[in-house]
Amino acid sequence: MLSLSLTRLIAISTLFLSSTRVNSVAVNTTIFDGLDEQARDILARATPAAPHWLIYSDQFVSGVTGPPAVADVAGFNVFALAFLLTEGAFDKAEEWTQLTAAERASVKAQYAAAGIQLIVSVFGSTDVPTSSGDDPIATANTMAAWVIEFDLDGIDVDYEDFNAFDAGTGAAEEWVISFTTQLRTLLPQGTYILTHAPVAPWFAPGIWGGGGYLRINSAVGSMIDWYNVQFYNQGATEYTTCAGLLTESSSTWPETALFQIAASGVPLDKLVIGKPGTSSEASNGFMSASTLATCLQTAKAQGWDAGAMVWEYPGANAAWIETVRSLSFPV
Repeated sequence: MLSLSLTRLIAISTLFLSSTRVNSVAVNTTIFDGLDEQARDILARATPAAPHWLIYSDQFVSGVTGPPAVADVAGFNVFALAFLLTEGAFDKAEEWTQLTAAERASVKAQYAAAGIQLIVSVFGSTDVPTSSGDDPIATANTMAAWVIEFDLDGIDVDYEDFNAFDAGTGAAEEWVISFTTQLRTLLPQGTYILTHAPVAPWFAPGIWGGGGYLRINSAVGSMIDWYNVQFYNQGATEYTTCAGLLTESSSTWPETALFQIAASGVPLDKLVIGKPGTSSEASNGFMSASTLATCLQTAKAQGWDAGAMVWEYPGANAAWIETVRSLSFPV
């Protein structure tokens, strides 16, 4: 049992979130006075308010095991270790397991002091769990247990089983719904981050036989903290201008620009704009950091504040996010 009431914990959580900033010199630790270890851990993992600045990495970096030095990703507030697959941890996720418990605790403390939370991303383009016949409940059980065992702040669902989605039977959507529901049962909201990373076209109304991500959002959107929307790899001219990204997508993927997705019923403050950090990180959809900064400035002026996601470190880093945020949410 916690040694404080739920009401007090919520109040303290609010204070903690408002007193912690990326690049802060130190976290205000006085609010932890009198709390037991479990309560402190819950506060440290509490879901951050928008804007969200998330960076992925699955890249080997010489001399670095696990996340990079905090200074290399200053300006972000979430770092996603990629990927945890149905067959186990790989790349940055695997590197995290190679650290000792003491090393992991040290890295987490450094990241927390900088206002950055650590999560793991699952599936990616490698896994096709619906097509492979994986059970969503059992898969969620395994992955939630991994998050807890390795003391991370949450999980990102990068589901990319395109064949299952394209089939239009609804099997993909129902798989994701069941998987997400079970994750939330084991990783409670407000204690653990749970995000999804759908490609933007999956929000198009009337295209997907199973309802697409509008169906998923309708069923379990309240369980998902935000969407790291992939506005890239969808065609050479898709989402490459501020207008195409924000207000009106092409006829190929209709009604999938940022504000069009919101108009379909997805909360605007959950729609994080995802882009590749360099032109080599994606087949298409790249924007320079300075152009993206202009788009974010325009979106903010229209009431959006969700933040940005990037694939991936080290192609994107502290300098990249400083530029991207410069006109709207300066570091």
